[in-house]
Parts: sequence; C-alpha cells; structure tokens
Amino acid sequence: MIIKIPPPTNISGVHYNLYNESCITGAKKYLPDSSVDLIITDPPYGIGGDTLHKHYNRDEQHVVSGYVEIPKEEYRVFSEQWILEASRILRPGGCIYIVSGYSNLCHILNALWKTPLQEINHIIWKYNFGVFTSRKFISSHYHILFYEKPGERRIFNLESRFGAGEKDENGGSLNYQDREDVWIINREYKPGQVKNKNELPTELLAKMIQYSSNEGDLVCDLFLGGGSTARVAIGLNRRIVGFELSPDIFSVRMPEITVLTPGFLLPGLRSPVCSSPARKGERWTDKAKEDLFRRFLELRNKNMKKGDIIEQLMVELGRGRWAIVKALKGMDDADNVQKTILIE
Repeated sequence: MIIKIPPPTNISGVHYNLYNESCITGAKKYLPDSSVDLIITDPPYGIGGDTLHKHYNRDEQHVVSGYVEIPKEEYRVFSEQWILEASRILRPGGCIYIVSGYSNLCHILNALWKTPLQEINHIIWKYNFGVFTSRKFISSHYHILFYEKPGERRIFNLESRFGAGEKDENGGSLNYQDREDVWIINREYKPGQVKNKNELPTELLAKMIQYSSNEGDLVCDLFLGGGSTARVAIGLNRRIVGFELSPDIFSVRMPEITVLTPGFLLPGLRSPVCSSPARKGERWTDKAKEDLFRRFLELRNKNMKKGDIIEQLMVELGRGRWAIVKALKGMDDADNVQKTILIE
C-alpha cells in the first residue's frame, strides 16, 4: 500500500526543475524559446492505458495510482498542442525522441509535420514482452521518432558508446551495430518495487542521452511519469526539467529525484575504445580524392545530410573530420555545380 503525501507545486534544485502540471501550460510559463538541448518523452498513448493491466494480466499492487490517459477523440489536438511547445522550447540543433505505440502514431506524425522539426530516424524499439494473441501477430515493439530542430549543427556523439574501430568476435563493427535503427532492449522488471504503469528502461534512455547530449546539457521530459528520464539524465550528469500532471504520481515519484547524486551512472558506463583515425596524417593521393568525391556524391544522392555524410566517411575511410572537410573543400574540380555541392 502506498502512503500519499500532499503534492508540492514543483521541486527545484541545481540539476532539476520538476513541475506538477500539464506540459502544455507549464512549458509556456517556465521555459523560454530555444532553451532546451534535448527532449526525451513518452506521452500517453490514448488507448486506455489506465486499464491495460486487465489485458496484460499485471499485478497492480505496487503501481502508483493516478495515471492520466488522453481520450482517443482528443488525441489529435492534444498531440498538436504539446508538440508545438516542444518545437518552441527546443534550441536550434537540439533533438527530440518521442516514444509511441502505433494506435495513434499518425496524430503524432501529423503534429510533427506542422512544425519546423525534421526527421532524423524512425527507430523501432523491440522489447521482450507482448500481449498473447491467437488470431493476429503479437505486438512487441514501440516506435521512437528521432527529430531535430534545424538551424545549428546537432550533437551526435559518434563514439560515445563504441569506438569506430571496435569489432565483435566475427569482425563486425560494434559502432555500426549500435547505430542501426532497430534497438533490441529488454524492459526492466521491478517485482515488489514502487513503479509506474509504463517505465522506459535505463539502457534505452542512456543510449539516447549519450548520443544526443553532453554533460551539463538541459534535458526535458514533457511527461515525467515515474521519473525514469529524469533519473538517467541526472545519473549521466545532465540537467533535467519536466512536467507531470498527476498529483498522485508526482507526490510519490518526484521526491526520489532530489536525493540522486549527479553523475552516479557514469562509473558504470562502458568505455569506448576510441583510437586515432587509421590514416591520420596520411597524404591524400589523387585516387584517394577521387574516391572521396565519388563516395560523397553517392551518399548525397541518398538524401543524407552533409554532417551525417562526413561522419560516415570518417568510419569508412579512417580519416579525421577536418581532414575530410579540408579535402572536399580543396578539390579542384572543373564542374562548378559539383564543387558548389561540396562546399555548401
């Protein structure tokens, strides 16, 4: 049995500002334009989440009450409102990860298309639990929409988890595998522990935070729930701001954030083996430049952005970023159109 305490209106500290109200009204009051570096959020799915335990045969004994669901008929407008605020508060170059099921995914996508935000990846999160069915396939994945706000170069820490040259036992690139857009990460089971109905696993959250932010950056969760995003952000020495509408959930879960030590997860992170580029200092031959130019155009024709192309070429060619950029800008090609493409 959970003993409830009167909910505070907000909880603030050096690394956290947590508000017990709707993110739509709260963001307007507390967050200026372009003030957030990274948003990671798991909004209500609009599918009766407050009664899902009946279908999953879950024991709700230790689950905090007060989950706020969004009626299906209100989901489109609701999505447009909160995503508009997300777009406003995200800084140019900042990114957002939205975790969603498929039932109302169309409303989230339509809301994103009405903002300046641009898609980077549509990630599939494959997990280890689904509803048993006898007349259809079992749903055992969620969607993660990875978008950016254009205007500045976004953070993407290429070797934050695996060095570009690290291999598995079969010679495959660990870095490449970690950056594929299907993530197989198991849920966390917490028998006998206080929890929320849906909590994202630490491994999933850490991956997003490691790739898309740096220590000291401000991470925002518009739907805090049990505070998983806040916990991992603080554990990785980021700052956190967020909103939770439910007084019951806020009063029980948010005080847990106040006792966390910033950076407490850092010692447990895997240390990537980041070596110097294999061809560091090696002079460019004419053939190497031709190969570079050809490969650049191949990737550009796949509609990749220039920053992503440079990162891909770093892995493929074993060259440093500035060596590639300098070689591209310095090439004396007679075709002015192609030359303009390279230096834009």
